Amino acid sequence: MQKLIYGIGIFFALLIIIGFALPRTHQIEVSMEIDAHPATVFALVNDFRRFSAWSPWTDTDPNARVLYSGANRGKGALMTWDGAVRGSGSQLITASQPHEHVAITTNPGEAGEAHSWFTLTPGVGTTQITWGFEADYGFNIVGRYFAAMLGGIVARDYYNGLADLKELAEGLPTADFSDIEIEHIVVEATQIAYLPATSQAAPDAISAALRKAYLQILSFIDENRLTAAGAPLAITKAFSGAELRFDAAIPVRGVDQDTPRDNAGVKIGQTHAGNVIRVSHIGSYRNLILTHRKISAYLAALDIERDGPSWESYVSDPGRVAEVDLLTHIFYPIRVD
Repeated sequence: MQKLIYGIGIFFALLIIIGFALPRTHQIEVSMEIDAHPATVFALVNDFRRFSAWSPWTDTDPNARVLYSGANRGKGALMTWDGAVRGSGSQLITASQPHEHVAITTNPGEAGEAHSWFTLTPGVGTTQITWGFEADYGFNIVGRYFAAMLGGIVARDYYNGLADLKELAEGLPTADFSDIEIEHIVVEATQIAYLPATSQAAPDAISAALRKAYLQILSFIDENRLTAAGAPLAITKAFSGAELRFDAAIPVRGVDQDTPRDNAGVKIGQTHAGNVIRVSHIGSYRNLILTHRKISAYLAALDIERDGPSWESYVSDPGRVAEVDLLTHIFYPIRVD
C-alpha cells in the first residue's frame, strides 16, 4: 500500500512538473483568402449578430440563449451566451479598425479570459483574413494540458469557421462600399407636393422626367399659395422591366384644409419618418446608380432590412454648382430591432 501511495505521489508530481514545463500561453492563427472586398468581410466579423451566420459553434448548441448589448457593432459590442453544450460566457469587442482589424476578449475580467482577433489584408477585389486566438493560463496546469491536447481541434474549428465565412461573403453583393460614409439617423416626416411619374431607367431619361414633373409641381405650389420648403426629391417606387416608377416631390409649407389633397395630378403627402441610413453622393447624377449599389451591398453585409422606398434629395442647384460638386443625399428607411 505504501508503494502504491508513493507511486501515486510520484505520478502527480510528474504531472505537475510536466504541466509547468508546458507553455503558459497558447496561440493559434489560421488564414484564408476570400473573394470579397474587405468592407464586406469586416462587416461580418465586426458585428456579433452576424456571427450566427458563419460561426463554427452556432450548430453545436443551437438552443443556447444568446443576448446582445452595448454597441450594435464595433468597439463596445457585447455578446453573452448560456447553453447546455457551450456553457456560459461572454465576448466583448475591444478594438475595431474599419476594414482592417477587430479584437475580441472572451470572458473579460474573469479567470478564463482569452483574446482573439481578425486581421484583414486587401488584395485585388479579395481579402486575406487571419483569425487568431491567444490565452494565458498562468499557473493553471489543467488549462495548459487542455491547450496542448485541444490546440489542433480549436485550429480546425477556426478554419471551418473561416470556410463558412468565405461562403457567406462570396454570396453577397460585390460592390465595395468602403469609400462611402453611411450615417444612421432618425428623420421626421415632411409634407410634400408630389407627382407620380415613370421613366426609362437611364440617367438622361430620368432627368427629363424629373424636370417635367417638377414644373408641374411648382405650378401647383404657386396656384395653391404654398411655399417650397426644401430640396427637390425623387422617391423610388418600383422597377417594371426597364421602366422606373417614382414620385417627384418638393417639400412644402402652408398646406391647409383648402389645399387639394388627392388630385389626378399633383398630390399632397408626407415623407417617411423613422430610422434611415443617409449617404452623401458628390458628383454627377449619372453615378448615383453606383452609390445605390454600394448601399445595397452594405445593407446585405450587415443583414439590415429595408423599411420602405429609398429617396434622393438634390441638395445642390445644378444651374449654379459644377457637376463634379453636386451634392445629393440618398436615404434608405431601415428596420431597427
